[in-house]
Amino acid sequence: MSAGSDAEPQPVAERGGVLGTLHSRAELFATILLAVAAVATAWSSYQSARWSGVQTIDFSRANAARVESTRASTEAGQLTQIDVLTFTQWANAYAAGDSRLARFYFHRFRDEFAPAVRAWVATRPLENPNAPPTPFAMPAYRVAKSAEAQRLVAQADRATADARQSNQRSDNYVLAVVLFAASLFFAGISTKLEAPGQRVAILALGYVVFLGTVAWVATFPVTISI
Repeated sequence: MSAGSDAEPQPVAERGGVLGTLHSRAELFATILLAVAAVATAWSSYQSARWSGVQTIDFSRANAARVESTRASTEAGQLTQIDVLTFTQWANAYAAGDSRLARFYFHRFRDEFAPAVRAWVATRPLENPNAPPTPFAMPAYRVAKSAEAQRLVAQADRATADARQSNQRSDNYVLAVVLFAASLFFAGISTKLEAPGQRVAILALGYVVFLGTVAWVATFPVTISI
């Protein structure tokens, strides 16, 4: 009887220690983790969806810019062909000594092309072997549509880069959802364990995962639509 009586107080003493206190509060801490992790999971899911939407918009902007770039490039090519044809006719008339016809074509040069022709003529190409071969080689020759096409290509490239970045941000938030779900799992399973040490260890692991993920998510950009 004496030996049996001496053995009975040990569980009571254990429950009165540090592990017993943590065991009694573990359910409260698990509930708190379940609540905040659920909110964090919902927030990360929302942000992932938002960044996916931003990615779609960025890709749409990139596609629109590329379409406009193609259109501008095509128009630039057509204008260049007009310049080539009118210059050829003018050069033929000039070589034939038909000044009237040469003036006719010269006055019909496009406003962008005429300065290049004047600059080229000023180099005295018939006498100067170092003169540029045609007005198209002159720095003054510009086709605004060609410059516009290049600008639109650069704009499309920037929009594509933004879309890829938005996709990466969406993926990061998806990973955060997985990690928050892991902390929810640890919090939930901790309530099913009877051993105080195991319950505290699993719950602590859940908090480590949660807090680490929160610190990581805090570095992410945020997009909000109301």
